[in-house]
Amino acid sequence: MINNTLFSYTASTTSIDTDLRSSNTGQMDTRELDTLSASASVPITVTFRQTWLVFAAAVFLVSIPVFVEAPIVRSLPSVSLAMTGLWVCLSFSLMSRPATYLWGDLLLGFSWSWLAGAIYWGWLRWEPLWHLPVESIGLPFACWCLVRNWGKIGNLFYLGSLLGTVLTDVYFYLVDLMPYWRQIMQVEPAEVASVLQNAVTQVQTPWGQVWAVILALVLLTVGILPLNQGKLHWHAFGGAVLSTILVDSLFLLAASAA
Repeated sequence: MINNTLFSYTASTTSIDTDLRSSNTGQMDTRELDTLSASASVPITVTFRQTWLVFAAAVFLVSIPVFVEAPIVRSLPSVSLAMTGLWVCLSFSLMSRPATYLWGDLLLGFSWSWLAGAIYWGWLRWEPLWHLPVESIGLPFACWCLVRNWGKIGNLFYLGSLLGTVLTDVYFYLVDLMPYWRQIMQVEPAEVASVLQNAVTQVQTPWGQVWAVILALVLLTVGILPLNQGKLHWHAFGGAVLSTILVDSLFLLAASAA
């Protein structure tokens, strides 16, 4: 039986050395800010429950650009793009307080996914070749932050989400689904169902099924193994990767129903 075993996690912030005062209640330790430092790190002790809350939040945040942002960006792309600033401001506000730092960190990584979705689906969705370059817009920033050991939760969430996107697009290339992507973006709404049915037929071929199984196994492996580390940032990464399977499965079900 799993108790509230404590895992240790170190995240770098724009603030701060902290004093931790441990309690025996199994809850997260209280923290007090002592000094401000641009490169200081904050030792944070978190519970088993907290790691899985981050995992669940990562799964949820991967779904938002797909099921919430898409309708907004179709009709109001500029509004969707401007909302990126809202997420960034909110993330830094949360990161300014130790109690909510990790959620602000996660939200900052999410803002990169939202920005990429706003740009691509708002103005470039007719050409699938632009999808991965636009989705990778935050990659240099994420890598730079990880090298500096800053913002691990959000940046690994973004990288996990990006990896899921890459593997999904690779599948589209391997199974030759890109022509259907272009058709869906160009045809009248009444004709979308027939295009989706043709795409599902392509997926159901032996070639399509074999590659679906292979890429699903890759996603499962890459998503599950980091969870054994017991670290918040790896749970954010694993949640983002594994949620790709959920989102892709829901898309397949919707296309089959159409």
